[in-house]
Amino acid sequence: MTKYSHLLAPLDLGFTTLKNRVLMGSMHTGLEETKDWNRVAEFYAERARGGVALMVTGGMAPNREGGVFPGAAGLFTDQDIANHRIVTSRVHEADGKIAMQILHAGRYAYSPECVAPSAIKSPISPFPPKELDEDGIEKQIQDIVTAAVRAKEANYDGVEIMGSEGYFLNQFLVTHTNKREDRWGGSYENRMRLPVEVVKRVREAVGTNFILIYRLSMIDLVPGGSTFDEVITLAKKIEAAGATLINTGIGWHEARIPTIATSVPRRAFTWVTKKLMGHVSIPIITSNRINTPEVGNDVLADGCADMVSMARPFLADPHFVAKAAADRADTIAPCIACNQACLDHTFSGKISSCLVNPKACFETELTVTATVSPKSIAVVGAGPAGLSAALTASDRGHQVTLFDRSDEIGGQLNMAKQVPGKEEFFGLVDWYRTMLADSKVELKLETEVQADDLKDFDEVVIATGVLPRDPQIDGQDGDNVFSYMDILRTKKDVGKHVAIVGAGGIGFDVAEFLVTDDSPTEDLDAWLEEWGVTDPSVERGGLVPEGPKPDAPVRSVTLLQRKSEKLGKRLGKTTGWIHRASLAMKDVKMVGGVNYERIDEDGLHVSYGEGRENPSVIKADAVVLCAGQVPERSLADGLVEIGIAPHVIGGADVAAELDAKRAIDQGTRLAAKL
Repeated sequence: MTKYSHLLAPLDLGFTTLKNRVLMGSMHTGLEETKDWNRVAEFYAERARGGVALMVTGGMAPNREGGVFPGAAGLFTDQDIANHRIVTSRVHEADGKIAMQILHAGRYAYSPECVAPSAIKSPISPFPPKELDEDGIEKQIQDIVTAAVRAKEANYDGVEIMGSEGYFLNQFLVTHTNKREDRWGGSYENRMRLPVEVVKRVREAVGTNFILIYRLSMIDLVPGGSTFDEVITLAKKIEAAGATLINTGIGWHEARIPTIATSVPRRAFTWVTKKLMGHVSIPIITSNRINTPEVGNDVLADGCADMVSMARPFLADPHFVAKAAADRADTIAPCIACNQACLDHTFSGKISSCLVNPKACFETELTVTATVSPKSIAVVGAGPAGLSAALTASDRGHQVTLFDRSDEIGGQLNMAKQVPGKEEFFGLVDWYRTMLADSKVELKLETEVQADDLKDFDEVVIATGVLPRDPQIDGQDGDNVFSYMDILRTKKDVGKHVAIVGAGGIGFDVAEFLVTDDSPTEDLDAWLEEWGVTDPSVERGGLVPEGPKPDAPVRSVTLLQRKSEKLGKRLGKTTGWIHRASLAMKDVKMVGGVNYERIDEDGLHVSYGEGRENPSVIKADAVVLCAGQVPERSLADGLVEIGIAPHVIGGADVAAELDAKRAIDQGTRLAAKL
């Protein structure tokens, strides 16, 4: 019997049975907008082959005004229906089930055509919405119903109606976005009228034997959000209107509370879903930061839900469920919730993928096939670039030897995992260790390789990483000056007052490391208190009126940069604000536009602007240098000198921050074609 008996148990929906309790939650990948329907189909089919019970597509617009952005995909024509049948047929051939999400963005739509219950602009969109009149509301209902009917004609097994995350239907529910005084506003009975009417009319249109999921916001995390009594009331009405399943939504997009980033504890919000259990008789799905079979199984065993939703874990590993069923959970490529290749890509208008698995959404382009001419390949450097290259080349049948001067694999991932809020990197290094043990790669650690040692290999891959850039500050050789590697690798004691030179991703990470004692990511109660989250039964929307209450900082830290722009401006598109807010809560001083004059026993002497004005000293026990990196290319250069042309990847190629996303992608793509 499997150790994941709750997770892998079937779920009877009456007219159909789901083969396990795992839903692949909706993700907007951008694939539908490519109009390459074979590519879209292969993305979903691969997850169906991996054993997931039911998938939900990215949000499909019901009309132009409801699209998340101009040109957002939807089922508007007969040709659209025919295109989507390619997807559903491929999924059904793979013994999978798939539902189409209908997403009306409301005031979140990035378009001057956006509409909403009231003409109140969203803080995350530049376009003020048009307030709908009675006819306009009726049009939105009809368009959502039409989208559901077309989904059924396209042979989807069901639809999910997006009613959470602050989108259109959610906007009608709360008073800070709904100021109406007609039958669609005012009392809660009126404010919930629209989502209930939508579900009722969709059910009438699609008939009984069709899955209808309603995504319900169970904790809004915005001022004036719903109370939990209102959540219960809505859930009961949604059930009565004909929903098959209720899925959990957590937080609005404009909420200033992180909900899915890597610093959020695992299963951080399943307690909210559990509060609804027993109030409705249809199955309830929980979501957010569930990324291993153990966590998913425990959530179900604890009675938090009837089913778990995971989205990004199926980017990291499409065969998540099949591997769990085979008791090979240790081989599941872990979702580290970094957002770098998925959500950051989505909000930048790029095709989504996955830092851990660059094949995600590129299944038809990045193919890894057995080689017809095996070679001996040396890979030097067991960081993310070298590991991905070595494992992919070995999978293809090449004879691979992986060298590293360190006594452990992982490279700079081993520094990242020391940062509070980045504990998921421990799992990524562990996974690489497991995959190496399962492979035929010959691993040689604690080995300093010279160019002459590599002459007999058919191909040489250099993934030797980076070296810290020399900021050339007078006095930087003093005993009170450290590099970021000293801090994150050897955890040097640096006293109580620290100045950090450089405010890129590494500077922010080092600051987080220096001001934090016990990581709240490892303690849910501490994390909830730090961010000011409470029970929505106690406070409307689940926000503590007094706001966040973080632990006091362990040290006083000043973070500095030469650029005069806002510190952290170039951090991840969907996570940068979290890092900035976290350090602000810890009283980290952020200073831009500085010139570094010198370092002495008093600290860091600086001036400002091109005129080097206002000279002053940042008093500090220690100064930490996070001034960027340069490629470590000495071995590559040595190989060229003796007539060997190596492949150079990762930081050794381009030292842009510590970019594991690019490194893993480069390593995988190189090995796929060697």
